[in-house]
Parts: sequence; C-alpha cells; structure tokens
Amino acid sequence: MVSTAAFAEIAALAGEPARAAMLQALMEGRALTAGELARAAGVTPQTASGHLARMAGAGLVAVEKQGRHRYHRLASPAVAQMVEGIMQIAATRPAPVRRLVVGPRDEALRRARTCYDHLAGRLGVALADALVAAGHAEIEPEAASLTASGVDLLASLGIDLPSPAAGRRARMLCRPCLDWSERRPHLGGAVGAALCSHCLAQGWIRRIEGSRAVAVTRRGEEALRRHFGIVLT
Repeated sequence: MVSTAAFAEIAALAGEPARAAMLQALMEGRALTAGELARAAGVTPQTASGHLARMAGAGLVAVEKQGRHRYHRLASPAVAQMVEGIMQIAATRPAPVRRLVVGPRDEALRRARTCYDHLAGRLGVALADALVAAGHAEIEPEAASLTASGVDLLASLGIDLPSPAAGRRARMLCRPCLDWSERRPHLGGAVGAALCSHCLAQGWIRRIEGSRAVAVTRRGEEALRRHFGIVLT
C-alpha cells in the first residue's frame, strides 16, 4: 500500500502551479525542452530546470537526450492518466490551450524533410505511426523493429533491406529517432533510409533546392494513401 507521505509528495509536486503547467504541456505527447516548458509555465529556465529535476526524481517525467539537446516527456502512461484525472476534476468549462511552437518555423520543413538519410517532419512521423498501427513495426523509447508483415510489405514495394546477419558492424536495421518538430519518433536506421530512398526513386517526393525540405508529389499522395493509409495535411 502506498504510504501517506509518498502520496502527499506526488500530490505536492503535481500541484505546484508551474509544475502543473509543465505537466499539462507534456500531455500533448511531445517531448519538450526545459526552455519550452519554462515558457509554458511562465518561469525562468533555471527555475524550470529545478522543477524538472524534482519531477524526474519522483518519476513524473523522463529525460531523453538527442544530440546536444535534452527533451522531457511524461514518464509513463500512469502519469498521463493521473494528470488527465486531475484535469477532468478541475475543469468546469473548456479553457483555451496555448499551443507551443517547437522546431523549425518553416512550414515546408515541418511538413516533410530529410533527417540525414531518412524522412522526418509530419511525413516521417506519419509513416512510423502507420507502420505501427498496421502491426508492421514496433517502436519503444529506445528501440524499434519491423515485424514479419512489415518486412513483407516493404518487399512487396521493392524495398530491399540488409540482412541482420550481415555482420556485427552492419548498420542498425531500425531505430526510433525523436523528431525535431513533431517531438514524436520517426524511423531511422537502414529501414528509414530505405523508405526515403524508395520515395525519392519512385517520385513520391522531390527535394526542394537549397533546403532539407521535401515536397510530396501527387503521385506520392496517392501512393502513401494506397500503401500506408496516410493522408498528409
């Protein structure tokens, strides 16, 4: 049974106004930096860092490192359920939610772009979501994998993947990559690279000169809808 002291500690951490604002901002499911959460809470970055350290220590938030950046997200579905329950009880009427603008402000970059050799932005995340929803892939915070049906799907499209037995130094077949703008995972590794190359080769997307952004062609819109059930907005 949970002790009264532990219950009171979690309640106090979640109930402080600045920390409550951060938890609510993280309910969107995106990973956010300390600076972004500071703006959401109306506090300084230093104060936000202190709050985040306390919440991480109590298991309310988790920290992910992506290059030189540190992103924060809710630590588990149980934390999200707790926050949602408090919000439902506290809400007497709908309140306007200020949406954070994160990542690149260029709409073309936010919609679709390359991340090294794989696809990112809304297109990259939509592809990852579609594969998971159809049972073709499994994505965890630190790992990702194709299922047998996923391998069959890519093979039916003419996408050849390297054999996992190609050697210990072979590139990781599939890995999650936290998206810069969507703050949700897209697929990297050999699978992500193969999907990107295929989309380019088939004319589903085309590069935009002088930018990492790519444009989805009409042919690509039809192919993405037919093969993956994606309608990109």
